Amino acid sequence: MSRLTITVHRTGTGPVLEITGDLDHATAPELRQAVDRLTLANGHLLVLDLTGLQFVDSSGITALLAARNLATEQGGDVALAAVPADTARILRIVGLDRVFTLYPDASTATDGPTA
Repeated sequence: MSRLTITVHRTGTGPVLEITGDLDHATAPELRQAVDRLTLANGHLLVLDLTGLQFVDSSGITALLAARNLATEQGGDVALAAVPADTARILRIVGLDRVFTLYPDASTATDGPTA
C-alpha cells in the first residue's frame, strides 16, 4: 500500500491536482477534502493528474466523481490526465471514459483557452 500524496498547482485554466499513490477506501477522503478546499472560477478546468496513481478502487472512483460534481456545481469542468492503463480500463468498463475528458498529460489539458 502506497501513501496518497496530493499536490496542488494553479494554472491559467484552473487548478491541477497531482495525485500520487493509492486512491482507495482509506485515502479517498483526502482527495475529497483537497477538492472541497478549491474554488473554481466559472469556466475553469480542474485537472486531476494521475501520473503517479498506483492503485484505485471503487471508493477512489467515487472520489473522482465527487470532484467532477463539485467542479460542475461551481461552473467549471474536470479532466483526468495521464490515466494509468489499469485505471483507464476500469473507466472504460463502467462507461466513465464518456463522463470524464481524458488527456495524455496535464500540460495538454491546461493548454486550452483560458476562461
